[in-house]
Amino acid sequence: MKKFILALTTFLALCGAAQASSEGISWDKAPVNTSDTASLQNGARIFVNYCLNCHSAAFMRYNRLQDIGFTTEQIKDNLLFTTDKVGEVMKSAIDPKQAKDWFGANPPDLTLIARSRSGHGGSGADYLYTFLRTFYPDASKATGWNNLAFPSVAMPHVLWQLQGQRRPVYETTEEHGEEVHAFTGWEQVTPGTMTPLQYDQAAGDLVNFLQWMGEPAQNTRVRVGVWVLLFLLGFTIITWRLNAAYWKDVK
Repeated sequence: MKKFILALTTFLALCGAAQASSEGISWDKAPVNTSDTASLQNGARIFVNYCLNCHSAAFMRYNRLQDIGFTTEQIKDNLLFTTDKVGEVMKSAIDPKQAKDWFGANPPDLTLIARSRSGHGGSGADYLYTFLRTFYPDASKATGWNNLAFPSVAMPHVLWQLQGQRRPVYETTEEHGEEVHAFTGWEQVTPGTMTPLQYDQAAGDLVNFLQWMGEPAQNTRVRVGVWVLLFLLGFTIITWRLNAAYWKDVK
């Protein structure tokens, strides 16, 4: 019993610490639209070029990208590495042991990442959108980077060349006799190859693709669900009128 109480206390403490670490900033609303084919295709390209080097999507096959408008030839020419085949799953080539030595942990699979990261701050897509836009240089970290949405993250900022380098700006105020540092925005240190607006759009496209990848059939599910509800509504009206016709002469 004592071991159980100790384990429960430790678990609650860890949960509280994890929640506190993410309360420094609020999550931004992700521009998710899984019906936007152009956005999904751009997100897929960014995912393959920047994320798939370390992260796998082991529950997604390359040929499933045909659902967002890619042809088989486009997948082969632009989205496949030399040894991969169109019918294979999207696996990273990184060695798990080396990844653990480099980053302290094996990079997680991203197939369901957008569905698993929701919390009190918003949806999983909101978290990812905020995460991708809140990296800043930190010389005290092994990778040289830190993140406001995920403090002390082991992942480097793989999109830094697109975004450039920024540093967070804080405003110091006094509350209850103590100094409080409140995040107020960003200061651009070095420019990237994209403007801030272009980078936000690219990050939004990547998150949109991750959202779609978590459930590729979600648009079909919603569309079929609407027709099912309309059918049930029509069937209910017909049944109600039929019932009234059968019992109209019964007293």
